Amino acid sequence: MVFTSPLPNVEIPDLSVYDYLFGTIGETDLDRIALIDGPSGAETTYRGLLAQIDGVAGALAARGIAPGDVVALHSPNVPAFASVFHGILRAGATATTVNALYTAEEISAQLRGSGARLLFTVSPLLEQARQAAADAGLAADQVIVLDGAPGHASLGDLLAEGRPAPSVSIDPATHLAVLPFSSGTTGHPKGVMLTHRNLVANVAQSLPLLGAKPDDRVLAVLPFFHIYGMTVLLNIALAGRAGLVTMPRFDLPDFLRFIQDYRATYVFIAPPIAVALAKHPLVDDYDLSSVHTIFSGAASLNHTLGAVVAARLDCRVRQGYGMSEMSPVSHAIPLDRGDIPLDSVGLTLPNIECRLVDPATGAEIHQPAEGTSEPGELLCRGPNIMLGYLGNAEATAEIFDADGFLHTGDIATVSSDGFVTIVERLKELIKYKGYQVAPAELEALLLGHPLIYDAAVIGVQDGDGEEVPKAFVVLQPDAALSAELVIAFIAGQVAPHKKVRRVEFIDRIPKSASGKILRKDLRAAEAVR
Repeated sequence: MVFTSPLPNVEIPDLSVYDYLFGTIGETDLDRIALIDGPSGAETTYRGLLAQIDGVAGALAARGIAPGDVVALHSPNVPAFASVFHGILRAGATATTVNALYTAEEISAQLRGSGARLLFTVSPLLEQARQAAADAGLAADQVIVLDGAPGHASLGDLLAEGRPAPSVSIDPATHLAVLPFSSGTTGHPKGVMLTHRNLVANVAQSLPLLGAKPDDRVLAVLPFFHIYGMTVLLNIALAGRAGLVTMPRFDLPDFLRFIQDYRATYVFIAPPIAVALAKHPLVDDYDLSSVHTIFSGAASLNHTLGAVVAARLDCRVRQGYGMSEMSPVSHAIPLDRGDIPLDSVGLTLPNIECRLVDPATGAEIHQPAEGTSEPGELLCRGPNIMLGYLGNAEATAEIFDADGFLHTGDIATVSSDGFVTIVERLKELIKYKGYQVAPAELEALLLGHPLIYDAAVIGVQDGDGEEVPKAFVVLQPDAALSAELVIAFIAGQVAPHKKVRRVEFIDRIPKSASGKILRKDLRAAEAVR
């Protein structure tokens, strides 16, 4: 049985992302503040932002970048990210955004996997970016350093060329706007093919529920390189003509100070920040009275924790749900719906169809006339759903059913009122501080250690209720290895959020007859400890 949003469908314009966000901007809005650099306070108006977007697009075209080309953007949250990101799209190219915490090996893998022709980075990240570019076959003049570095063009150099934006013709329904990398429901990172229509649709779908307004100041601490930050912070805030206050990284004193000093009204977070807002004594030292809404995503927010945050800050707390493959939002609690339980992820967005199916049998689970349904895997279909995984027809076929519904890998229920609640994760991904960690990626690295015979990784709860990666390790005969050395071995090869946090040595890894790791058995054993 298909269920849909209780809200009416919205019109989705047949436009590029640039034309949708900025094509009809009025004179009054041009002089509004679009971006504020949190650390320095430097401001960029919408007029200035558009000039920079056009300048970047023109400079890229002059370097031969055209529709069909991919450009990588490797940067924390700084105002220049918006100029470059939208400049890439304005040139008709595809942006692949790279995690600012990635190692050189991880950056190189994304550059090669996406086929990127240029790489934008910043000077603090240049060492790993330069190594990754060389490994991926990019020359020094194909690495642009936003804030400048010897031997590389800077953003200022590109803008100084004064080139007009090129005239490009694209089909929004088929032309790739962005190529973020996601592990999907399991496995290694894959390029998620999102079109201009996908991104435009998700902004249009989200605006009625959680859109920012021109008088809002939105604190942007969640990274723009992640699809959550890219759509929900960057694009939705710009569509609403709000002002964005950028934070390069999370630091609690700065986070609180920026809210106070810039009078931030709308703050998007992941659950670990909610823990700090609920419990840390430093919160009481700052004036946070400007905040009207805290919106949590990227992982499940405990309703009790959310209620504590709401009471302490005297504001609304809402949460939503989605995944990169859905651009990303599929469900959210609207700002004006205080009656929806915070332990749900709210309503299905307009223009999205959902199904619940029994993961064991595939049988349909119906939305009840009263009460709440039985749990089942959540499947979604709509204009925000990706085209598929780049160059990976097998993984694409696995995540879509025959009717075009995307398997989310999450177990959910739906109430008679349309409230959707995520109750369990069917997929194997670990969500650490809102970031996806693929067990298979860590397992492959563990098996590269000469003293490790076999390994498996699952997510376990730490003392703060955060899900962390735990490795189960089988050593080679007569080998000796400490947990600390295993942790250090992985830490040297991955971004910080992917680190193994716990290690247990066991005699064998439980596997099915076909050789598949039985992580459910490991989780069951962990649960009874």
